[in-house]
Amino acid sequence: MAMTEHKTTAERGILIDGKQTARRLRQSIAHHVEVLVADHKIMPGLAVVLVGDDPASQVYVASKEKQAVAAGMRSYVHRLPKNTSQDALLELLRKLNKDKKVHGILVQMPLPKQIDTATVLRAIDPAKDVDGLHIENVGRLASGLPGLVPCTPLGCLTLLRSIVPNMSGLHAVVVGRSNLVGKPMAQLLLRENCTVTIAHSRTPQLPHVTRQADILVVAVGKPQLVKADWVKPGAIVLDVGINREQNAEGSRLVGDVDFASVREVAGYITPVPGGVGPMTIACLLGNTVAACCRQNELTVPELR
Repeated sequence: MAMTEHKTTAERGILIDGKQTARRLRQSIAHHVEVLVADHKIMPGLAVVLVGDDPASQVYVASKEKQAVAAGMRSYVHRLPKNTSQDALLELLRKLNKDKKVHGILVQMPLPKQIDTATVLRAIDPAKDVDGLHIENVGRLASGLPGLVPCTPLGCLTLLRSIVPNMSGLHAVVVGRSNLVGKPMAQLLLRENCTVTIAHSRTPQLPHVTRQADILVVAVGKPQLVKADWVKPGAIVLDVGINREQNAEGSRLVGDVDFASVREVAGYITPVPGGVGPMTIACLLGNTVAACCRQNELTVPELR
């Protein structure tokens, strides 16, 4: 699809259905898991480590466990008390690194204050780092080498490819520069031959910058920051933000984009919830399959 600055009214505001795309991806993953089990007698295994009792983290971990099992994988969940020492967590990771039945390891963030996140990420075997945050995988992504890529930006890329199979030459603006989303998202878009701009809280005239984007990815954690006049008509808008907003009727989840107004301008837009979010766990499962194949010297399947 060639991007144009102006589109007809009927084409504006098409919802990007992350739930449906994630469902198709999980079906593809389950098929490849079946093949691994039937042809090679290998069942991919995902180990998730949760330290503490953060309610949101508990929900995420339970969902990961459920979806891993549904895809035919082994799921290992290690729930540790909040006062777990850093040494105890590192010892667990050493055991998981050596466990041949575990092909992917994810430590749920955030971690309690007594544990250094960077030290924990370095302790995970890069070949099993299905979150894609080990420095070796970060370097591989930046260098254009095969490796494990953070799940949320990988999910964003999958959604973009479903709309624009060829992104070459398009101007992509990524608002946010986190190691989890912003930076890897920019690297993935560069691989697609986009012209990429990374913007953030200190970018002057931020609305002027975002208005240049054919593809706008927003991941800053500020509720409804991006307004309609920040967006180029016909642009593809991916909203990575998940913020809980209180109002007179209770609370609701909103993104970093003012969805109602931006939908009137954008060509395509992700809702919150139901857009990027479902893709994250699906891509986590995909990374586990990829890690399993590489560890067993098998061809990594193309998952779509």
